Amino acid sequence: MSEALERGRKLTQTLNPDLEAILSERYDTLLPEFSESLIEWAYGRHYARPGLDMKTRQLCTIAALAVLGGQTAPQLKINIEHSLAAGATRQEVVEAIWQMAVYGGLPAAINGLNAAREVFEILDRQA
Repeated sequence: MSEALERGRKLTQTLNPDLEAILSERYDTLLPEFSESLIEWAYGRHYARPGLDMKTRQLCTIAALAVLGGQTAPQLKINIEHSLAAGATRQEVVEAIWQMAVYGGLPAAINGLNAAREVFEILDRQA
């Protein structure tokens, strides 16, 4: 196992312990080793880098996904959950999304806020 895969698995255990299994179930029959590749590359080589704390990285990810628009809603929701797991507050999540209204436009920000509302409502029901 590569060091990056080990780092990625360790990191996803704190953000979303089921992530690799969910990705594997959904994509590995279609594209073998997809889940392992994503965990190794995205989490083990990018998210695990020094220089930014995890909360900041996750808020940057939310901002990028929000500005890209509504087609990223599934990934945005997952990363909102990861941001909360990394210590971000709901207000910080909302502010990161709202800031993107300047760069991606109001429709992108509104789509992002709708994704945040959905995540928050689910978490509130589970509490």
